[in-house]
Amino acid sequence: MNYRHAYHAGNFADVMKHAVLALVLASLKRKETPFFALDTHAGIGAYDLASVAADKTGEYLGGIARVLAAPDPPAELVAYLDLVRAWNRDGTLRWYPGSPEVARTLMRPQDRLALVELHPEDVEDLRRRLGGDRRVGIHHMDGYTAAKGLLPPPERRGLVLMDPPFEARDELSRLVRALAGVARRWPTGIVLAWYPIKGRAAVEGFHAAVKAAGGRETLAAELLIHPDDDPFRLNGSGLLIVNPPWRLDEALAELLPWLARTLAPGRGGHRLERLIAPRSGACASP
Repeated sequence: MNYRHAYHAGNFADVMKHAVLALVLASLKRKETPFFALDTHAGIGAYDLASVAADKTGEYLGGIARVLAAPDPPAELVAYLDLVRAWNRDGTLRWYPGSPEVARTLMRPQDRLALVELHPEDVEDLRRRLGGDRRVGIHHMDGYTAAKGLLPPPERRGLVLMDPPFEARDELSRLVRALAGVARRWPTGIVLAWYPIKGRAAVEGFHAAVKAAGGRETLAAELLIHPDDDPFRLNGSGLLIVNPPWRLDEALAELLPWLARTLAPGRGGHRLERLIAPRSGACASP
């Protein structure tokens, strides 16, 4: 386990991922019935941007710091930015909420959250931070195993966030298999699956495998901070969105160009593609 997210907290990929997570949670809250959220690679929940790890890379300076300083953010960012500001009430950017805290903050009393983390130190951090919340369950196990064992939940509605560290060479293949498994176990659930964008060939192979596996409606949303022609650097951030909520594609069409202009002026870009079309007569999620 060499990957530690503390080095990358608040970077451009986090901004995109957590902004979209906030939009999906908002869509789930449009109905009073409870929902269930599963975070398969939860990390420690929140991050100190003044820590040695965060200071060593400074990635947040080109991510959340730049977005907070930008004028006139789109409406699609408001809930996410309000949440980050609430963690930094004195106006100094010090703390960054990870996906567990984004979900916990935005969920309601009737909703449930399961956090899964394999790293033993990170699990203990999660338990110290979130263990007192009765809505939250914390599990020390492999995220892909959790996607089998914790699904389907009693709630019909909800989401799975899959954000693996991509240390394994076959991580994209494992992700394709995991997506297929989630679809079988919980066909009504929304899935957000993050993937890195380095060379375009690997991404195209991943997308082709997702299409070949079939399933419910799937969007691919991508934010690029560099051209995707160098396979040896992180050029962008991608999200697969299975069972996208109604009108999420319209929200992303507003959000992604603004993020590209703000985070990588003059060199950034974005893509939004429907990999799998909705089934005829299917109801929109959630």
